[in-house]
Amino acid sequence: MEDTSTRSDPDGRDGEAVEDGTRGREARETPDGPDVDAPRDGTDDPDAGRESGPEDGAAADRTDPSDGSDADDELAELRERVDAEYDFDDFGPADMARMSAEEWDAAFDPDTWITGSRLLDRVESELKSRIARREVFGLLERVREDGEERVLVYSDEGYAIVRPSGEVSGRGTVLRDVEPLVALAAMEEYDVADPPEDWSLPHPDTVPEGSGEFGNLIIQIVAAVQVIAGVALLAASFLMDLGSIVGPAMGIVFLLVGLFLFAMVANARLSDRFRSEEYRDRLRALREAEERPEFVPVDGEALSEESDDR
Repeated sequence: MEDTSTRSDPDGRDGEAVEDGTRGREARETPDGPDVDAPRDGTDDPDAGRESGPEDGAAADRTDPSDGSDADDELAELRERVDAEYDFDDFGPADMARMSAEEWDAAFDPDTWITGSRLLDRVESELKSRIARREVFGLLERVREDGEERVLVYSDEGYAIVRPSGEVSGRGTVLRDVEPLVALAAMEEYDVADPPEDWSLPHPDTVPEGSGEFGNLIIQIVAAVQVIAGVALLAASFLMDLGSIVGPAMGIVFLLVGLFLFAMVANARLSDRFRSEEYRDRLRALREAEERPEFVPVDGEALSEESDDR
């Protein structure tokens, strides 16, 4: 009798285990699913997964000089436009108010500004020249405040204080006139003119009644010619009976033009006389004052004054 218990084992559970192991091995060797496709999709981009190295930093550095050169070109172009638009030899408050922040930075390089006592010396010389030309109205003093020298300019209506750092403070028309002068004096390229010996404000009694008398004289001559021509045309039209309205009409026009010119000269003389009197009054007020105006916040001693006969 045969024992069949050992024959059924290869075809039974043991055979099934072998087949299951084979199928598992095949499944691992040929997997299906998204895990297999992911690497194939990534191979489309040759730079995918590559870390940045020294080449990338060098490439970024190579682009920086071009950006810097573009900025330098723009700055040079802006400076050329500012130099062409503004006259820095006659730079005034109106030009300063019209200048934008970008134009200001292009025209005045902060790294090359003059500061310290040299700036105060240049500002003082420039102010003396402007006062001598009657472009700035005020008394000029070099004062010491809080252990620091400063330039002080004041009038009966305002003041300006210039510090060695170039900072300007004050109020009124004096501040408006001094601010652009400080900016110019701080520029190395700007040549400060030597002031005349008699640069101070004039004595009130020496101020003339008016200016431009030569121009007024020329206008008066033209007005007289117009009046004479008008009278001549009117007289000829009535005496000779020309029978035309052109002559009388032209005579009336000449008369009106002459009278208008005479009236303009008279108004100019009155205005000059009024301005001269107002200027003399301001000079007297400054010279008669024994102390600085109350609105000037400076109590320091004066190192130099405008004149001894103030």
